[in-house]
Amino acid sequence: MANIGIPTKLLAESLGHVITVELKTGQVYRGKLFDCKQPEHKFKSLSRTPLTLNLNLLLTAEDSLSISLTNCTVTHRDGRVTQLDQVYIRGQSVRFYVVPDMLAQAPMLVQ
Repeated sequence: MANIGIPTKLLAESLGHVITVELKTGQVYRGKLFDCKQPEHKFKSLSRTPLTLNLNLLLTAEDSLSISLTNCTVTHRDGRVTQLDQVYIRGQSVRFYVVPDMLAQAPMLVQ
């Protein structure tokens, strides 16, 4: 198992706090970093069997730096502002993250 990097640990420490994310496209997302405590959630599929997804893996700060935000405000490049209840952002599309200042002294276990 590979060691988890400092950016992933910092995002994990930010769970439950409001963060800001700028995408490579120039859009800015600001919302609460979401952590789902339910181990499984069932989605209806086109087949007769429901799909089961582990939301702890899907909706947390992942190793890929993908995140999920709730109560999100989106500022588009042209200045328009929209509100979203929930959004999932792939880490690959992120330019940078802004986390709360209180995490500047967060204890990070560097191995």
